[in-house]
Amino acid sequence: MSILIERSFDKSIFQNLLLRAREVQQQAYAPYSAFPVGAAIIADNNEIFAGSNVENSSYGLTICAERNALTSMIASDRKNIPLAIAIVGRPGEPCYPCGACIQVLCEFNPSMLVVLEKGETLEIRTLEEYLPFRFKLDR
Repeated sequence: MSILIERSFDKSIFQNLLLRAREVQQQAYAPYSAFPVGAAIIADNNEIFAGSNVENSSYGLTICAERNALTSMIASDRKNIPLAIAIVGRPGEPCYPCGACIQVLCEFNPSMLVVLEKGETLEIRTLEEYLPFRFKLDR
């Protein structure tokens, strides 16, 4: 099931998401990679949900910031639809979501916008652009 949300965002919303992602990035637990990541999602009710990466010495058990932000939203009210997510790593450099995060986020809205910093500009794409042939369970 694909959810398409038609909504215009002004740049201040994206800047606010990036700011919230930077704030929560400070809470990241990244002793192995030394690469803290923050993410912030805006839902269709205009609430912002944030998360940071939490690494584990068994690398496969690490939780990415994107999935942490999403699970925060789901725990709050699973009826929310995520509209956009901002992801931050090193300042000014795009911090692209991994394949697992893209797949999980697509479950809730494949048309979600991904907002990344790229120098002084923003790079904005949909999840579908990152993973056009995502796994879909046919039921």
